[in-house]
Amino acid sequence: MGYPVVLKPAVGSWGRLLAKINDRDAAEAILEHKKILGSYHHSVYYIQRYIETGGRDVRAFVIGGECIAAISRTSPHWITNTARGGVAAKYEVTNELADLCSRASAAVAGDIVAVDLFETLDGLLVNEVNYTMEFRNSIETTGVNIPQEVVRYVVSKAREVS
Repeated sequence: MGYPVVLKPAVGSWGRLLAKINDRDAAEAILEHKKILGSYHHSVYYIQRYIETGGRDVRAFVIGGECIAAISRTSPHWITNTARGGVAAKYEVTNELADLCSRASAAVAGDIVAVDLFETLDGLLVNEVNYTMEFRNSIETTGVNIPQEVVRYVVSKAREVS
């Protein structure tokens, strides 16, 4: 395992229960704590390589394979979630972003997802595809009524099957 890494719960939201691990000693301590806590939620997690983002990432909202809106989230902390103090700003939905988000959504067969991305020197990098879309601080920021768009999509799908 190269360092630093991020330890994440398999299910979570708002940037909770994340741990940035900078060395083997820290990894062993955190994994021991999780084992001793004994809860199922502490026994399932994943580890990913830490990507330096300069305290900014992108959250895109995808409905029916179409990226309907996006925000950037900026924070002095490495966790940029707006629920944890990150500041949202409107992010342009470019062709690159729309295409990448459409492919990420299709890869997980997700009709309604939020895609979290990092801006890297090589372009956009998908960090997560969230099936439980959170859109805190995103409706006013983007000017898109995201919940309304979700309802429209669900109603249109329901009409297709009836």
